[in-house]
Amino acid sequence: MSFKQKVFGACFNLLEEKINSLSTILSELEEGTQNDSKSSAGDKHETARAMMQLEQEKISKQLKDLLEQKSQLKKIGVPVAVAQIKTGSLAQTNKGFLLLIISLVKILVDEISVIAISSESPIGIKLCGLKIGDKTEINGTAYLVEGIE
Repeated sequence: MSFKQKVFGACFNLLEEKINSLSTILSELEEGTQNDSKSSAGDKHETARAMMQLEQEKISKQLKDLLEQKSQLKKIGVPVAVAQIKTGSLAQTNKGFLLLIISLVKILVDEISVIAISSESPIGIKLCGLKIGDKTEINGTAYLVEGIE
């Protein structure tokens, strides 16, 4: 299995963990809301119920975003190596590895840090189209492309 395949797998697993966690929280909130509706009235209970509903909406949106990211990751798959950086590329720079796909946290694969960024982010936009040996500057930091997978 190539390093790039391992990175994609790690991203997919991270998304799965987040999706499962949010799904569990959402289920617990829905159960709490149902139990709260059975209890007796009062402004205090109405306020608590409204707050739970707001939290459910917030988590539902986060869950929807994660499911969309998972869908994007599946759609792109593990592209073959290319001559220039594009969506799905794993770029090795003088500042480390950057995966241009979706914004995630820094992940560790084979003891190597990889930062997954969106190709629509400012750094992603600047990196797209670059080839090995090309340089760019982002917020005063110089990046040199050393490899592309």
